[in-house]
Amino acid sequence: MTKNMTTGSPYKVILFFSIPLLIGNLFQQLYSMVDTIIIGRLIGVNELAAVGATGALNYLVIGFATGMTGGFAVVTAQKYGAGDKEGVKKTIGTSVILCLIISILLTSLSLGGTKGFLKMMNMPEDLFGIAYEYIGVIFAGIGATIYYNMIAGILRALGDSKTPLMCLVFSSVLNIILDLVFIINFNMGVMGAALATVLAQLIGAAVCNVYAVRKYELLRLSKQDFACCMEDSKWHLRLGLPMALQCSITALGMVILQGALNIYGAGIMAAYAAASKVEALVTQPLYALGLTMETYCGQNIGAGRMDRVKKGFSSVLVLGMCATVIAAMINILGGESMVKLFMEDTSPEVLKYAKDYLVLIAIFYPALCSLFIFRSGLQGMGEAIVPMIGGIAELVARTVACVFLPAFFGYMGVYFATPLAWLCALIPLITRYIIKSRQETGGIDQIHDHLDVI
Repeated sequence: MTKNMTTGSPYKVILFFSIPLLIGNLFQQLYSMVDTIIIGRLIGVNELAAVGATGALNYLVIGFATGMTGGFAVVTAQKYGAGDKEGVKKTIGTSVILCLIISILLTSLSLGGTKGFLKMMNMPEDLFGIAYEYIGVIFAGIGATIYYNMIAGILRALGDSKTPLMCLVFSSVLNIILDLVFIINFNMGVMGAALATVLAQLIGAAVCNVYAVRKYELLRLSKQDFACCMEDSKWHLRLGLPMALQCSITALGMVILQGALNIYGAGIMAAYAAASKVEALVTQPLYALGLTMETYCGQNIGAGRMDRVKKGFSSVLVLGMCATVIAAMINILGGESMVKLFMEDTSPEVLKYAKDYLVLIAIFYPALCSLFIFRSGLQGMGEAIVPMIGGIAELVARTVACVFLPAFFGYMGVYFATPLAWLCALIPLITRYIIKSRQETGGIDQIHDHLDVI
C-alpha cells in the first residue's frame, strides 16, 4: 500500500492520496466536535468557553511537536523518492530517538509554563481553574501525541495514507467512548475529556505501530538503524526545527488573538470556540491537500523531478479552489445551525458572534487554501526557512490587528486578524515558490548542499 508518487498523473496521484487523509481528518474533527458538544451540553457553557480558550495554547505546544515530526517525515519521503531503502530505515531510527528527547523536553517545559500562558491570555478568574485542569492533562500526554504523529508521518512519507486513516478512526471512536465513560460514569468533568484524548491517542498510536511493522519490511528496524550520527540528526533538525517553530509562531498569534477575545467575556469565547470547530471541519479538504503536497513534493524532489512538482502545484490548486467554494457555502448557509449543536441553550447574541466570524472568514478561504498548499509544498521540497518566515509574517499581522483594530471595530476587529494573517503569510511563500520553480533540482544530494548553506 506504499505509493511511489514520482510516476503517474499528478492530478490522480494527489487526489487519491488525499482522500484517505481527508476522511481521517474529518473523523478527527467530528470527534473534536462531539467532544465539544459533550462538554458544552453535559458539563456547561463556562467549561466549553474555558476548554475552547485553551485551543490556541494547546496548538502552541502540540503544533511544535507536529511540525517537528512533519519535518522528520519529509526527510523520509525524500529518501524513499530517491529509492534509498537503507536511508529510509536510518531516517526512521533517527526520528524515533529525536522524538523521545523532544517528548521529555516539551512535557517538562509546557507543564512548567501553563499558568503563565493562561494569565498572558487574560483568562477570566472564574474559568482559570477549569482551563488549567484541562490543559494540564493534555500537556502531560504530549508524548502520546508525538508518538502518533511520528508513526502517521512515516507512513505518509512512504505513500501510505490508508493505514493512518484506519488508526485515526479507531482512535476517534475510542476517544468518544472514553469521553462518555469518564464524564458520565465517573463524573470527571473536563479532566475526563482531556484524559480520554490522551489515552485514545496513545492506544491508537500503539495499534498503528504494531500493524505497520507487521505490514512493511521497511519499518522492521535493526540496532544499527538507531545508531544515528550527528549528520543524520542535523539533517532532521534542519527541516524539523523550522517547521516546528513555524507552527508555534502561528499558534502564538492565535494565543494573542484568544487573549484579545477573552476580554469580551464568556459569551464571545464560547461563540468563537464553537465557530472555530465549524471552520476546522469545513476546511479539512484544504488541510488534506496540503499534507498531500508535503509527501508529493518530498518524493519528487528526492527523485530530482521538479517538472512533476510544478504540475502537482497546478493540479492541487484547482482541486483546492473547488473545495473552498463548498466550504464557504457551508459557513454562510449552515454555520449557524452547526453552532447550535454545541450548546443546549444558545442565546441570539452568542449565535450572532459565531455567525459574524464564520461569514467573514468564508470570504478568505481561497487565501487559506493557497497558504496550506504553498507552505506544505515548499516544506516537502526542503524549504524550511521561508515557511517559518511566513509564520512570522502571520504572527506580526495577527498581533498588529488584535492591538489596533478592536478600537475601531470591536470584536470584529479581532476576527479580521485571522484572514489578514493568512494574506500576509502568503507573500513570502508564493514569492519563494516562483523563484524555486524557475530552478532545476539535482535531487537529494542538492538538498543536502542547500541545507548545509542554511
